[in-house]
Amino acid sequence: MLKPLADRVLIEAAPAEEKTASGIIIPDTAKEKPLQGKVIAAGPGKVDEPMTLKVGDSVLYGQYSGTEIKLDGTAYLIMRESDVYGVL
Repeated sequence: MLKPLADRVLIEAAPAEEKTASGIIIPDTAKEKPLQGKVIAAGPGKVDEPMTLKVGDSVLYGQYSGTEIKLDGTAYLIMRESDVYGVL
């Protein structure tokens, strides 16, 4: 598994919504990028700023935050802790 450095976190995005609240099925082409996920790995933080996120946290992040990477066939996002808006 990848070990992030400094203030970076590895996030597994939550699956995109398959249906609307009223039951309409959303096609793949219309699905929005998920804005929440789960922290899979976290770096130690910076010398003057310790890491506040920990493995297992469910987080909310910006739509265009992070860089998508694939590890062992699974898609993840890697981003700075400051790109995370909050813990759910």
